[in-house]
Amino acid sequence: MSARLLTGSIIFAFLITLATPALAEIPVQTYTIDGEDSFQVAGHAVRTDIVYAGTQRLAIQRQGKVTRFTATVTYDRHEGGAATHSTGAFSTKILANGEQHDESDGDPDYLTILNQPFSIELDAPTLRDLRSLVRAVPFDFPSPMTGAPLHGSLRRLPDGTLNGRRVLGIAFAARGPLNGSLPDRPDMALSGTITMNGTAYYAYADALLLALDATLQIEGRVANSGQSDPVTIVYKRTIRPQTP
Repeated sequence: MSARLLTGSIIFAFLITLATPALAEIPVQTYTIDGEDSFQVAGHAVRTDIVYAGTQRLAIQRQGKVTRFTATVTYDRHEGGAATHSTGAFSTKILANGEQHDESDGDPDYLTILNQPFSIELDAPTLRDLRSLVRAVPFDFPSPMTGAPLHGSLRRLPDGTLNGRRVLGIAFAARGPLNGSLPDRPDMALSGTITMNGTAYYAYADALLLALDATLQIEGRVANSGQSDPVTIVYKRTIRPQTP
């Protein structure tokens, strides 16, 4: 789920990348990660479930006007009664003009904090504008898996505290069409809809993304041996700052 969510409309058009390096130096941040994928074809008794659990480390390196983020994750992958120990990595950089560019993607299970719908860091004006939100605002952004447009709304959540750090919360919900295959199922032609929803929390002190809950659900039909079977696919990810 690598497409960044806050590609807002109206006054939030500037939230496409949500990042600038003009903030104080950020130390290495560690997270816990939990996830679950499910795949169910209607009328079929067999359902595929994959469960993930692990930890990850986010390193931030500032070089002049460029900030580079590198996330490495170590986790256990449970599927069908079998467990596999795996690792993954993802890196991205943010330029002085706020543009964010993904550099390398070694995260096939979408578990790193950098491979999620929200940008890893907010700039000061964006943080200030999000803080002043009093009602939901519309936004459009590309689907993380297909690139098709999703339409939804973004709203402010009450402030909270995570591991002693004051955080700003935001929630999102969006929906759009799906026509084509998915990266993890390239041999399967799907048509239907994608629904995304979740919450994210940014630290006020350094504008870093500290926590995320994201669910992507696909409801559609898949061509199978000349028939069109209803299918439901769900991806869930929960990322939290690791307790010191």
